Amino acid sequence: MSRIGKKPVAVPSSVKTSLESDGLLHIEGGKGKLSWRPHAMMKLTVENDTITVVRQNDTREARSLHGLTRTMIANMIKGVTDGFERKLEVHGVGYRAEVKGRELHLALGFSHPVHFLIPQGIDIKVEDRTKITLTAIDKQQLGQAAAKIRAYRPPEPYGGKGVRYSDEVVRRKEGKSGAK
Repeated sequence: MSRIGKKPVAVPSSVKTSLESDGLLHIEGGKGKLSWRPHAMMKLTVENDTITVVRQNDTREARSLHGLTRTMIANMIKGVTDGFERKLEVHGVGYRAEVKGRELHLALGFSHPVHFLIPQGIDIKVEDRTKITLTAIDKQQLGQAAAKIRAYRPPEPYGGKGVRYSDEVVRRKEGKSGAK
C-alpha cells in the first residue's frame, strides 16, 4: 500500500470540491478554480472535508499512480488556497529581464532579445532586472514555465552565467591551468 496514497487529503472549509460521475474533480478556492481527471484505475471519494484515493487493483501501474493521484489533489488544494511561487535569477554582465504586457523580454547575451509569451494563469514580476518571480495556482504549469525560461540560457559551470533557480547551486569548474 502506498504510504502517501492511503492518506486522506484534508479539504479546508474555504475550498469547494465536486466530483462528477465520469471522475472529473473540480476544486474552487480563493485564488481560482482547477479541474483534473485522475486515471481510470483510481477511484476518488469526497466525504465532508476529506478526499480519499483508492486504487482498483494491485498492478504495478496502479501502485505507481496511487501516490501521484493523492499528491496531485493535495497540490490542487494548496494552489487554490495559497498558490505556488518559483523564483529565478539572471546572472551575467548585461543579462537582464523585463515584463512588457504578456511577454517576458530577456537579454541573455545573444545577438537578439529572447521573448517569452507568458501563459494564461501565470503572473511574472521582475525585481532589480535580474530577479524573476513566477506565481500560479497550477504547480505543474508553473514548473513548466520556469523550466522553459531557464532553458533559454542554463547556467554554465565556468563563468556561472545564465538563468538559474534562486535555490539552485551551480558547481563551478576550474578553467585552463596554463602550466606546462
